[in-house]
Amino acid sequence: MLHYYDPSTQSYEPGKNGLNPDFDRFSLDLGTPASVSENLVSMSIDGREITVPEGTSVLRAAALAGINIPKLCASDNLEPFGSCRLCAVEIEGRRGYPASCTTPVAEGMDVTTQNGKLAKLRRNIMELYISDHPLDCLTCPANGDCELQDVAGAVGLREVRYGFEGENHLDAEIDDSNPYFSFDPSKCIVCSRCVRACEEVQGTFALTIEGRGFDSKVVASQNDPFMDSECVSCGACVQACPTSTLMEKTVIDAGQPEHSVVTTCAYCGVGCSFKAEMKGDQLVRMVPYKGGDANHGHSCVKGRFAFGYATHKDRIKEPMIRDSINDPWKVVSWDEALAFSASKLKGIQAQYGRESIGGITSSRCTNEETYLVQKMVRAAFGNNNTDTCARVCHSPTGYGLKTTLGESAGTQTFDSVMKADTIVVIGANPTDAHPVFGSLMRKRLRQGAKLIVIDPRQIDILNTPHASEGLHLPLRPGTNVAMVNAMAHVIVNEGLEDTDFINSRCDTEAYSTWRTFIAQERNSPEAMEEVTGVSAAKVREAAREYAKAGNGAIYYG
Repeated sequence: MLHYYDPSTQSYEPGKNGLNPDFDRFSLDLGTPASVSENLVSMSIDGREITVPEGTSVLRAAALAGINIPKLCASDNLEPFGSCRLCAVEIEGRRGYPASCTTPVAEGMDVTTQNGKLAKLRRNIMELYISDHPLDCLTCPANGDCELQDVAGAVGLREVRYGFEGENHLDAEIDDSNPYFSFDPSKCIVCSRCVRACEEVQGTFALTIEGRGFDSKVVASQNDPFMDSECVSCGACVQACPTSTLMEKTVIDAGQPEHSVVTTCAYCGVGCSFKAEMKGDQLVRMVPYKGGDANHGHSCVKGRFAFGYATHKDRIKEPMIRDSINDPWKVVSWDEALAFSASKLKGIQAQYGRESIGGITSSRCTNEETYLVQKMVRAAFGNNNTDTCARVCHSPTGYGLKTTLGESAGTQTFDSVMKADTIVVIGANPTDAHPVFGSLMRKRLRQGAKLIVIDPRQIDILNTPHASEGLHLPLRPGTNVAMVNAMAHVIVNEGLEDTDFINSRCDTEAYSTWRTFIAQERNSPEAMEEVTGVSAAKVREAAREYAKAGNGAIYYG
């Protein structure tokens, strides 16, 4: 059920260093995140010599070598947890059976993943899980796509001595308050993956474990229904759940999908990759694809669940034409529609000239679609009257970027935010406009990065849980240039600029002219305070914070 991938600079070459030649990182869950260490460690697993980066868990090393170790609480997009104990192994020279998900590899380590003692241990652990789980697999919506079911088969469990029915079993009502998925607490094995996904991947902290021991259970907020909690319906918890505790309602209604197609979400500019899972020609669910460079298996509510437009009754499925705006639409064949359109366009050009028509694309169009429109305009219409609405709102900043950096678009990848020490957000609202990237930014803030928000609004990223308070500069609308100039004034006058970079990359004369201008008193925070409405002290604090950061990143809207 998991389709996550933890981005890492470390690359693995299947077939080398003892790694499985058929290894596909996008179709397997390797148990724990990748190590970014450049140092390699050689060790043995079940007699097979393998070499992996230092810091890699034994569980991940085994998976890379094609050796399957049972697991229920582990996932390669979550930090090691070590609660299910199913991934226990034997390590020569060590006592007991350590959890392979929390045990890092070591030089010369000799690991055994399969023997009689381990098999018995895993069966006993699995039996305890099943003892509090309904055995209604044939009518369960997760039948055929259930990790609990798969692991029970993998460890060879054939009987359960303890029936799940009894006074200790949590026989709670199903929570159907969320419109997209259901929550059945009676199926929960308290593996904690949903809680950790909400915290580590999404960063909402809407779920928690309530109670202790056998009475432990997953709850939303203060034991509220999902719709009354902080849940944003991103689907990370549903994706993480190894049982049918959290289940898409579309799958409950339609059954398990039969095939899938990898596609790209068209809602915002992040470009998340999804697997559109189908049953025949029916779209059953959208699963975030962990091979996507933009989302790495995460999603937001729109891409994950708001796909009803694909089959909406009002969706236009056939070409239609009409002679005038007052006429009703008439369904026609594609040939007739294309001939009608070509005839009308040619008629306009014949009457008003070649330059009389053009084409403009929506910002929701893909790059490929926009390219085809401009090709049609230039090749078929014979003019250069082509544009996209995405250019209109960003043309000033695009021109500035092209002039200064040589590129009219952003120079960073999404993953680069994880290396930022100070993040500046100007006129943007990433958690609302680009939620998946907003989650990634929040993750970096929880790791200690500083935040500066230049925006009239108190945007949500300023309220990131378990992160230091960001610096908010609530400037007046339309005073962005004055604010940036004031910050640049502080950086230049206090000698905080990167002179080595400037000397090697910038035109000396152009920079000198700009520096003379920006250093003038009229650009100081004190002079600009009346314009922006932000205190000079706050502007100076923000400028120094950004200038002194090891890696500073700017995101603007």
